[in-house]
Amino acid sequence: MSIYTKLRINKPEIIIKPNAKEVIFTVISCMCDNIHRIRFKKNSEGEFKVGAFQSSLTNFQMKGDYYTDLRWYSDEEDWKKVVNVINSGTSVVQSVRSR
Repeated sequence: MSIYTKLRINKPEIIIKPNAKEVIFTVISCMCDNIHRIRFKKNSEGEFKVGAFQSSLTNFQMKGDYYTDLRWYSDEEDWKKVVNVINSGTSVVQSVRSR
């Protein structure tokens, strides 16, 4: 059974520090269990900006208006909804780091 499938069945517990200024999700792709990272970082205005390092967010094939949803949910610090948006695509959250 692939890591991706195991994570779909048994979702990991996601704990993020309150008032984090940076949050990085490690995600596993359904394609050969490739590992990627999605980063949320607060700017000087206190809003989170989202990026996927060297990948494009479109590669994750998340559902709906994912870019706006990710930014707004992260600004509200509703990380459960952020995880749900990420998991709606072709990758699943494996772990998270925050500071």
